[in-house]
Amino acid sequence: MNVQRQYNLPNCTLVLEGLTNNTPTDGSDPRPILSILVNTECRFLGISQKLQGGSSLLENLVKTVSEYAQGYLSGIPHPVQSPSDEDKINLERVPGKNLHRLTWHPSSQTDNPVEMTLTTVQLFDLVEAIDQFVADSVTLPNLTLQLKPLSRRYRPPDEPLAQRAVPATLGIASLVVMAFALFFIPSPEVREPEPDLSVPSTETTPLEENSSESSPQ
Repeated sequence: MNVQRQYNLPNCTLVLEGLTNNTPTDGSDPRPILSILVNTECRFLGISQKLQGGSSLLENLVKTVSEYAQGYLSGIPHPVQSPSDEDKINLERVPGKNLHRLTWHPSSQTDNPVEMTLTTVQLFDLVEAIDQFVADSVTLPNLTLQLKPLSRRYRPPDEPLAQRAVPATLGIASLVVMAFALFFIPSPEVREPEPDLSVPSTETTPLEENSSESSPQ
């Protein structure tokens, strides 16, 4: 049975067509499983050209676009290439512009490379379409997206230990100078409060002894 999955975004549409092997689902999704991919098509709003191929195109598109978006969001640019040479996909930033050049090298040697210039909105609509596809449990469940951590050669150099220690050293030095200055400040003299002479003193007169005790009747 032929199965079609379509992921529509305002500026990008990803269409997958294939066959199902009638594998039963877990019941949470009534749709049949698309297990064998026959055709991949990706088109953008305002661009007449489109990407169209098979499973190698989809796999390269998913991995290349996801890795490129990861580098773009992290602010660490690095070259991004497809994992295989068949239906190769390249993505790079257009110098001096907020645009992205996507180049597709079809597997057929007779076809010329297809080049598209995407806006950032178009790029991330493509990223969203890919995310929806990857999260779709009944569409090519055996295809997994595995992103590798960025190589250390593309990361910004770590700050040297000496530079990281400078602020802490300055802080300690300031405390030492402050303690040294406080050492020479004389302690304030503590004086006892003087009595207030305006308040009259009171005397307590002892009570007279009971007369009954001094003279018995």
